[in-house]
Amino acid sequence: MRSLRSLLPRVLYRIGLGPLVGKLVLLLTTTGRKTGRPRVTALGYEEMEGAFYILSVIRGPGSDWFKNTKADPRVRVRVGSREFDGIAEPVTDPGRIADCIQHGLRHHPRLAGAFLAAQGLSRKPTRDELQEYATKLAMLIVRPMGMNENRAQAWTVTHHVSERFSGLSRRP
Repeated sequence: MRSLRSLLPRVLYRIGLGPLVGKLVLLLTTTGRKTGRPRVTALGYEEMEGAFYILSVIRGPGSDWFKNTKADPRVRVRVGSREFDGIAEPVTDPGRIADCIQHGLRHHPRLAGAFLAAQGLSRKPTRDELQEYATKLAMLIVRPMGMNENRAQAWTVTHHVSERFSGLSRRP
């Protein structure tokens, strides 16, 4: 049975609150490695340079959605009012995962600090503590399909600007 934690963001996206919910949660659609059917999972993320970094905190590399992307890296992402096909790169290197967590701590110190405290770490862990914690985690880096490194930054800026100003162009 799906948990409320996973179901609630999906419902909020479905009723049109994606632009609000999408600031914290995206919907990742993978292909089931056994069934071949689409599987949708609500996940927290960090966006950097046009790519979406998703940590597997609860079950680490044992998460079904993580295993699905290892079997088939083609995914669909819905984040805010955007939706796109992407390629997922599974990452288990603790150094790269710790880098992502540090990025989150710099950009969202209260939220990331509270999350780490809930996991039993200090709100401001050392690099060594982060790397030790990261050994239990897995991460996906999802890039929009057809996006090379140079276009990724332009894509991010364009979409952030269009989301910020999209309400201004609507007519009553």
